[in-house]
Amino acid sequence: MSINRGLVFSLGLAICVILMGAFTRLEDAGLGCPDWPGCYGFVTVPTQAEHVQAAEAAFPERPVEAYKGWLEMIHRYIASGLGLTILLLMVHSLRQKKLGHKTQSKLATTLFALVCFQGALGAWTVTMKLLPQVVMAHLLGGFTVFSLLFLWWLRRQMSESSLQEPALKALAPLASLALVLLVGQIMLGGWTSANYAATACTELPMCEGNWRERLNFAEAFSLPSGEHDSYEFGVMDYSARMTVHISHRVGAVVVSLVLLLLGWRMLRACQNPLVRQAAWLMLALLVVQFGLGVSNIVWQLPLAVAVAHNGGAALLLLSLVLINYLSWRKA
Repeated sequence: MSINRGLVFSLGLAICVILMGAFTRLEDAGLGCPDWPGCYGFVTVPTQAEHVQAAEAAFPERPVEAYKGWLEMIHRYIASGLGLTILLLMVHSLRQKKLGHKTQSKLATTLFALVCFQGALGAWTVTMKLLPQVVMAHLLGGFTVFSLLFLWWLRRQMSESSLQEPALKALAPLASLALVLLVGQIMLGGWTSANYAATACTELPMCEGNWRERLNFAEAFSLPSGEHDSYEFGVMDYSARMTVHISHRVGAVVVSLVLLLLGWRMLRACQNPLVRQAAWLMLALLVVQFGLGVSNIVWQLPLAVAVAHNGGAALLLLSLVLINYLSWRKA
């Protein structure tokens, strides 16, 4: 398998990991297997009566739920496949470098180190009983792996091409700001999900009742110290969850305005077809993502919409990686 095909395959696996991780989390299956890397001490989810009995004797606080266990294990299987593929890509890249071919060996090595750290975060997510900062870091790590794989693919696809678009160079600082703000918004989304705050507010545009008087930023963004037996279903009180939720909504508006400004300026100033396509792609994904976010509120977090919202964030991130790559790269 060539590196280019391997990267495309890895990108497909990475988005599957992101979507499956969201599905697992939204189905409250993050502790479907209370140990790691197996499930109740088995390679697969125990289903035979004697195995279930042994599993529940070893983990009396966590009765076997086969459906949740399989969700968690399928997520681990796909993530393991992604890690193995990235390992093979790194080895192939290093071999190509020894033969004198131009490769992105540093990026490959960084990716492999990151995916190993992702594995550790996955283990800590279970062993630390869904500690919110670990869950959020695991989510952000998955998005980072996805973005770096895409960046590697871009470098290989465009290494011999040139881009003469001075107007886009002038927009590079705005593109970087948009990327930073979007990453911050993804982190806010991860914090909202990790603390089960997605349904804390059920009205638009902000929240029901006297929400201004109940804002509690100190508790909303404090890091739990691990004194709870489990963080499943959250440990924050309502005011803190509401504050997290509102912060995510405000962040969505701010990010949307900046991305709209970036897209408008790109379409107004740039004539290069690839640049204009990137701008339209970003704007289209922004509209879809904003609509999915509103739908989550109106219909109280339907599973399909919530999973799509995670996938939309990942694709929107890639569109900004593309725009920043085109803005900052040297011809």
